Amino acid sequence: MHIEMTTPGLWRRMACWLYEGMLLFGVVFLSGYLFGTLSQTRNAMDNRHALQAFVFVIFGIYFVWFWAKGQTLAMKTWHIRIVGLEGKPITQTRALGRYALSWMWFLPPLMALAPFQLGGGESAVIIIGWIVVWALLSRFHPQGQFWHDAWAGTRLISSQPLSR
Repeated sequence: MHIEMTTPGLWRRMACWLYEGMLLFGVVFLSGYLFGTLSQTRNAMDNRHALQAFVFVIFGIYFVWFWAKGQTLAMKTWHIRIVGLEGKPITQTRALGRYALSWMWFLPPLMALAPFQLGGGESAVIIIGWIVVWALLSRFHPQGQFWHDAWAGTRLISSQPLSR
């Protein structure tokens, strides 16, 4: 069986990225509810760092699980599949590495913002600006992949929908 290794276009990958973010809202909601119930937290600002760590772990479980199976729900919708460099499904270990490296979408601007007391508007501009820069940097990769995928030994490819 031969797998076509065509890289989806940047606009399609970013549409999938945005859709993934909308789906993650449900994951965050359920995780926050579970955390609040288990920890008996009544105020959202109490245990804030523990909640953030909990959601980070839940996101890791979500992405590692689905990436090791080839696709998240958003990736299925946009006909995108994640594979290793040789075109085979990735292991959970590789998926975990990709999860850690995928934080390149957010960590650089968050670290740059940390020493400053900027408002929400300024912070949003810096974070969104970095996301645009990070996405556009894929234009400099030989196969058009995001750099965190190249570093993780993974690639995003176009996939055909499964026939019913």
